[in-house]
Amino acid sequence: MFHILIAEDDPSARKLEQVVLEKEGYTVFTAGDGEQAMDILDEQHIDLIVLDIMMPKMDGLTFTKELRDAGITTPILMVTARDLPADKRQGFLAGTDDYMTKPVDTEEMLLRIKALLRRARSASDKVIKIGDVTIDYDALTVTKGNESQTLPPKEFYLLYKLLSSPGKIFTRDQLMDEIWGMESDTTDYTINVHINRLRKRFDLWPEFEIVTVRGLGYKAVKKAE
Repeated sequence: MFHILIAEDDPSARKLEQVVLEKEGYTVFTAGDGEQAMDILDEQHIDLIVLDIMMPKMDGLTFTKELRDAGITTPILMVTARDLPADKRQGFLAGTDDYMTKPVDTEEMLLRIKALLRRARSASDKVIKIGDVTIDYDALTVTKGNESQTLPPKEFYLLYKLLSSPGKIFTRDQLMDEIWGMESDTTDYTINVHINRLRKRFDLWPEFEIVTVRGLGYKAVKKAE
């Protein structure tokens, strides 16, 4: 389930939002100010932030700008008593994804959160993360720390296909049809060559491996989250 961080200095508003979100099945973390919220982000994976603007120690605008300047794209729903167009403009310029004014309509808040999470999931659909490894479909790259490899297209698509459904067994025919096309003259030998190349490339990477399932085909096994 998704992890949501509520950064709100009003204890009553914070508790209300927490109760509403937990009833929907979200895992909720709470912070009373911007600095505390930053500390939580350092320790926890967070999928979305519900953020008040007027907070002590670090206000919501500064918090948002610091996150975006650091390249952190976690969706932010800004919730504030400020409702003038200029206030909203400030929020969006800082990098918020959506904006609600107080008093909060909790049903609307839930709808906005679901929309933001759906949008974020769509944007990340072409990126697979396994531990410290990132597999980027658009760039055809596999990255770990400072090491980045750009794979030949067929090799990359084969790896991506297997890692998109870890544990699922793909037959050679499935892989040939989906990656090389039904009209291709690809043979079992071609599949074997590409699998062996991938194994050799990532032999020392403990995050995943490609396993041969005798008589059936291949599957990917993730060894890190």
